[in-house]
Amino acid sequence: MPILNAFYAQSGGVTSVINASACGVIETARKHPDRIGNVYAGRNGIIGALTEELIDTGAEPAEAIAALRSTPSGAFGSCRYKLKSLEKNRREYERLIEVFKAHGIGYFFYNGGGDSADTCFKVSQLSQSLGYPLQAIHVPKTIDNDLPLTDCCPGFGSVAKYVAVSTLEASFDVRSMAATSTKVFVLEVMGRHAGWIAAAGGLVADHGIPVVVLFPEIEFDKARFLARVDELVKQHGYCSVVVSEGCHYPDGTFLAEQGTRDAFGHAQLGGAAPVVAQMVKEALGHKFHWAVADYLQRAARHIASATDVRQAYELGQRAVELALEGRNAVMPTIERTSDAPYTYRIGSAPLDAVANVEKPMPRDFISDDGWGITDKCRRYLLPLIEGEDYPAYRNGLPVYATLRNVAVPRKLPAFELA
Repeated sequence: MPILNAFYAQSGGVTSVINASACGVIETARKHPDRIGNVYAGRNGIIGALTEELIDTGAEPAEAIAALRSTPSGAFGSCRYKLKSLEKNRREYERLIEVFKAHGIGYFFYNGGGDSADTCFKVSQLSQSLGYPLQAIHVPKTIDNDLPLTDCCPGFGSVAKYVAVSTLEASFDVRSMAATSTKVFVLEVMGRHAGWIAAAGGLVADHGIPVVVLFPEIEFDKARFLARVDELVKQHGYCSVVVSEGCHYPDGTFLAEQGTRDAFGHAQLGGAAPVVAQMVKEALGHKFHWAVADYLQRAARHIASATDVRQAYELGQRAVELALEGRNAVMPTIERTSDAPYTYRIGSAPLDAVANVEKPMPRDFISDDGWGITDKCRRYLLPLIEGEDYPAYRNGLPVYATLRNVAVPRKLPAFELA
């Protein structure tokens, strides 16, 4: 078998454990020098491949690569850049193949969400049509937890842990001040069409916290919501609200819609928390505080879930193994085999069944009244937030890795992005 180089890239919003997947890919590739030569990373994701800005991960010592496992964000840079269809922009896909050919790349590992799975699948199709041997493996990553055919997605467990802990701690704060001050706390979390992250906030009910969760899967009814908040405040003296950024009215309008679009064509969201808090103020007169978790929730490596870190690494590892087994256009997956004790195995799924498919929260994960989570949802969530995998600390702060990211010399003419 010839020795081929590999290309790895990170795509979309980063997470606290995406670098653990990178670590899994690179460390596993280094164990097979008879099959895999250099591992090149794309500087700023797929853009790095298009512009031939490749990073030589071989220039990094083993200890630097190992440190990625406990480092948040994207070590090589990510991007929100969606390649159009093959029919609309074939030149970009052909450019990818040109770059791969020029650098002897036969393995393509793309670490991202649903849009990235689509890109990975299209690249695999084009390489076949052009007769260039390339094995394209998608490494799953998304805090939204909405990829199909996998029990969970790396990045989600740690965000869920952060949201559950933050909701619990803030609720204790509100409870202590409610007699003379704030009675309602609102936390806005990510989740465009799926309420997985918001559901994690519902876990605080097990600690006696009165909480209302607003899911994208449940149409927002202002009157019902205000009645529920009023009921809880009268009963407990306070309550917390966890609202998904994707919460929307019956006509589909997001509470937080800004009227703009991101690079993937998605409506840009942000601002559901102040909208909800102001509703409470105007209707019920309660003093409130609100917060938007935003980047904090997905960057919080200091409180990452040990389960999440382990699975992120294992899926990166398995992606390389799948490539070495001759697989193409697939994604390694998590297959849960038991809730308690929590056990799972690593499987795989074809990319044509993954790309552009969103997995919403099952309705039986949401309570009948629509304001909380069910026991079935608890059994699903709790293993994913289990365990702590703290980074090393120095002078009171976490020690995170910054790679040198040495550039690979270019071999092709410059390329202008569309």
